[in-house]
Amino acid sequence: MNFELTKEQQMVKDMVKEFAEKEVAPKAVHVDKTGEFPVQTFEKMGQLGLLGIPFPEKYGGSGGDTISYAIAVEEIGKACGSTGLSYAAAVSLGASPIYYFGTEEQKQHFLVPLASGKGLGAFGLTEPNAGSDAGGTRTKAVLEGDEYVINGEKCFITNAEYAKTITVTAVTGKDERGKNIISAILVPTDTAGLTINSNYEKLGVRGSNTSEIILENVRVPKENLLGDPTGGFKQFLYTLDGGRISIAALSVGIAQAALEKAINYAKERTQFGQPIAKFQAIQFKLADMAMEIELARNMVYKAAWLKDNGKPFTKESAYAKLFASEAGFRACNQAVQIHGGYGYMREYEVERYLRDIKLMEIGEGTSEIQRLVIARQLV
Repeated sequence: MNFELTKEQQMVKDMVKEFAEKEVAPKAVHVDKTGEFPVQTFEKMGQLGLLGIPFPEKYGGSGGDTISYAIAVEEIGKACGSTGLSYAAAVSLGASPIYYFGTEEQKQHFLVPLASGKGLGAFGLTEPNAGSDAGGTRTKAVLEGDEYVINGEKCFITNAEYAKTITVTAVTGKDERGKNIISAILVPTDTAGLTINSNYEKLGVRGSNTSEIILENVRVPKENLLGDPTGGFKQFLYTLDGGRISIAALSVGIAQAALEKAINYAKERTQFGQPIAKFQAIQFKLADMAMEIELARNMVYKAAWLKDNGKPFTKESAYAKLFASEAGFRACNQAVQIHGGYGYMREYEVERYLRDIKLMEIGEGTSEIQRLVIARQLV
């Protein structure tokens, strides 16, 4: 596999990097401090076509590939972890399932506004009692005439408050073995009976909207069922495989920001009459950080390449997500260490990277779940 970027991928990288440095990075401190969702940034991202990178032009997208999209996530995440997370969730979890599994009518009606940047999507999977155990879903959808009536609650849902559409997973019946059939249903956020609360106080990625969703007799047309009615569980596992690539890319972006800050600080900070970058103890930290970040980036590209080429990528996306999130956490932790006491202070920003990256080891399947996924693929 040749990992030289194509001309198109390099153009995406240059464009997003410039946008992130100009529009995203200057607001990062404010977004973290206030927890404000950067609405205008997302409007500009929509106008640039960033929300539609991996979707065909006929659905309002840019016709790019997964590698281009991963590059965009990395560059935005490097500028601001909060913005990067909401961007990744909007594309990988909000819009992608509609593209993968939707009917032509669903794509025209629901995907086009998301891919063309006229709105954000969200993915309602996690519940108070069903996080890693997605099979434990308790939300129920009952078919009454031509409508599904949905009751249940979801938690930790990214972008819900600012979304146009939420893809909600719900139990729609039992299979012949008596196990729950879990389906995915498209719910416009202006539907009666849908309540969205954003009251969480979070450690990091504070400017990325996180909500709980309460569904009380929410009625949607039966045409809003997404894909195969009995295949909802398989569908969202495939969706999560793709989402893991973007979380891995986001981890690489945050870690890269931490590395660059640490290098600059080590060159400027003097102790015992010389820059601390001259000390082997610091050099070894920087070397390990740089090596692990580059290995993580290569794993992200490989998983994305496999996906683009229609090959199995479940194991590789788990490798990428697991390694990038854990290596990223180590890198951010060392960046704080290299800064010493200053690293603990907000103005140097590295403490924000450490707070932001912790979620990458938890969201879209914890590190423990990734290890299970990998082991199952192996044996």
